[in-house]
Amino acid sequence: MTNLTADAKGVYVIAVTPFLPDGSVDMESCDRMVDFYLEAGATGLTVLGMMGEAQKLTGAESRDIVARILARVAGRVPVVVGVSSPGFAQMETLTAESMDLGAAGVMIAPPGALRTDDQIVGYYHQAAGVIGAVPFVLQDFPLVTGVQMSNKVIARIANDLETCVCLKHEDWPGLDKISALRAPDVLARPLSILCGNGGLFLPEEMARGADGAMTGFAYPEMMVDVVKHCKTDPDRGQDIFDAYLPLARFEQQPGLGLAIRKYTMARRGIISHDALRKPGPALSAATKAEVDRLIMRQEKRLAQLG
Repeated sequence: MTNLTADAKGVYVIAVTPFLPDGSVDMESCDRMVDFYLEAGATGLTVLGMMGEAQKLTGAESRDIVARILARVAGRVPVVVGVSSPGFAQMETLTAESMDLGAAGVMIAPPGALRTDDQIVGYYHQAAGVIGAVPFVLQDFPLVTGVQMSNKVIARIANDLETCVCLKHEDWPGLDKISALRAPDVLARPLSILCGNGGLFLPEEMARGADGAMTGFAYPEMMVDVVKHCKTDPDRGQDIFDAYLPLARFEQQPGLGLAIRKYTMARRGIISHDALRKPGPALSAATKAEVDRLIMRQEKRLAQLG
């Protein structure tokens, strides 16, 4: 598999990590999940992201999951591995292991202790030095990391570091940030912009100049269709997006979002269990009933679209 480049486009689905009820990793569901994502039209996959419960895994489990997913993908699409960690030793080790196994690049989120622009830029210079020539995705997710990256800081990092080939744009509200980064003379070299937040603003993000999505949703086919139609038939893309919007909105609830996504994926037969590794919330019967109702109404809207 070739390395990730600034030409990255389409939908890079953030993969969940399937668990068995006892908390162990469900490798068989990993295989089925990969097959489903590829059949849904994913351009690539991103594993060990924040919604992949990476922080709950041991180093050995992380490597085993990466190996299993890369073996199942078998070079059909690029795979990006999240390597964010408290220290550079873990980042360096997981990066080297992942690239040796066939990953296309890595994703790095900033640690929450960073406050000033110079601290943020300095951190990514150090991280890039640790991982060497490996291409990386700069994750901008201030709602979770607490790190505010301005347009100027992102541009400084991208312009300084040739290995920064992609921005995972997950600021909210953040549409003006995309426009600012796409303005003439801001970036000295090409930079892919793939957006997050469960695809909740995907039509608008594509219209502002994004190249696609790098996020999760229990129905990734929605994101694939929206990106596909954004240039040729944006109204059709918007209609498809609108059909899924109530469930996408429901899945974005802080604290419960991943549990809702896993419940829906298990309901669809993509993974065997909706288990989160502890600590993690369990859905109430009332919440599950609300998800079921939203899915039923979504199916009706899609049937009407034809």
